[in-house]
Amino acid sequence: MSEAKIERRKKILQGIVVSNKMDKTAVVSVRRQVQHPLYKRTVVKLKKYKIHDSNNECNVGDNVRLIECRPISRHKRWNLLEIVKKAI
Repeated sequence: MSEAKIERRKKILQGIVVSNKMDKTAVVSVRRQVQHPLYKRTVVKLKKYKIHDSNNECNVGDNVRLIECRPISRHKRWNLLEIVKKAI
């Protein structure tokens, strides 16, 4: 069992592209709702991820899915999986 590699499932997130000014990189804002531990209210949390977009096909406002990958650069650990909906 120690020799056998155990393949783990990669995380998949969905968010909106907020910047695509870098070459082969886009910044995606992922929104999630969590319950506040003390007040039990629903709180919206936003986090930005830098994703690898090898064909520069993302535009600002696109709804995209990203998948976890090996580190590509100092800040990029996510790849573009698909564009769910193009911006108008």
